[in-house]
Amino acid sequence: MGFKCGIVGLPNVGKSTLFNALTRTAAAQAANYPFCTIEPNTGEVGVPDPRLSKIAAIGKSAQIVPTRITFVDIAGLVRGASKGEGLGNQFLANIREVDAVVHVLRCFEDGDVTHVEGRVDPVADAETVETELMLADLDSLERRVVATRKKAAGGDRESKHVLPIMEKALELLQNGKPVRMMEVSHEDRPLFDGLMLLTSKPVLYVCNVEEASAASGNAHSARVEEMAKAQGAKSVVISAAIEAEVAQLSDEEEMEFLEGMGLHEPGLDRLIRAGYELLGLITYFTVGPKEARAWTIVKGTKAPGAAGVIHSDFERGFIRAQTIAYDDYVALGGEAAAKEAGKARDEGKEYVVQDGDIMLFKFNA
Repeated sequence: MGFKCGIVGLPNVGKSTLFNALTRTAAAQAANYPFCTIEPNTGEVGVPDPRLSKIAAIGKSAQIVPTRITFVDIAGLVRGASKGEGLGNQFLANIREVDAVVHVLRCFEDGDVTHVEGRVDPVADAETVETELMLADLDSLERRVVATRKKAAGGDRESKHVLPIMEKALELLQNGKPVRMMEVSHEDRPLFDGLMLLTSKPVLYVCNVEEASAASGNAHSARVEEMAKAQGAKSVVISAAIEAEVAQLSDEEEMEFLEGMGLHEPGLDRLIRAGYELLGLITYFTVGPKEARAWTIVKGTKAPGAAGVIHSDFERGFIRAQTIAYDDYVALGGEAAAKEAGKARDEGKEYVVQDGDIMLFKFNA
């Protein structure tokens, strides 16, 4: 199960610096957080999770395997992308393929780094990109609604179901709002997702600040945070320059460097976790002598679906899942003690897996 976050932004906002820091960090920490290059502009990064090393130590696991999230460095967008300006068509096609958008905004002043529009205004930058995505969606939907209305009038059942969703999305776009702000029922979600609208993607705003503002942010990042809250989106403050330096350091040097900057952890760790949360994902664990491994599932997944992430045979032949809550596993010191204390539960097909669950699946081959 792969999840992709597309890193977008105007030219010269620090987007590629951030992506390069992500990939270098992952390569440097290959023992704990593996990274592999899928394409020149795509990288898989381990999701930092301190729980994993704790359960690995308790379970005496020989190897630690974190869950992963994919980041894609998407070509910089310029005004007019919706009409094919710059690399517009490629940009829009790449966004269509990701699950969430990580929008890097320039929140630093630097006369040596030219801004494509000659000013530093992260909120206006965000609006530029959002407007291009909304225009592209508007153009796509206006054309499709006409054809869908004809089919619905002719009695086509699927068209009758999807038409109200399309019209509601179209109304939002015409009012200058992204379609991710639309309320969609669980039953309508597959149809809505099938529209493949660019502004349906959840958004995480990354405020790229100067080094001095990495710990607390600045006036620019405060404006972005306010904008994100109004949209129901999230924002993270990061200094791409600091992250590029951190990526070159050993673990010991890294902690010393970060403490000197007033930081408790690399900003990239927060970015990775925020991207993970943005997609509505949670983690469950498997632990044994060979490895302790984290597995990614969507929040709300039932036990058989979680088993299927490991192997489709596990889901098809699912019988039950031995489940221990993370806190119980750590407090009691492992599986044997948890069983003895009655904290190892046998859960069936209707069990909704919780974040941090440590699981062992029983299945028919």
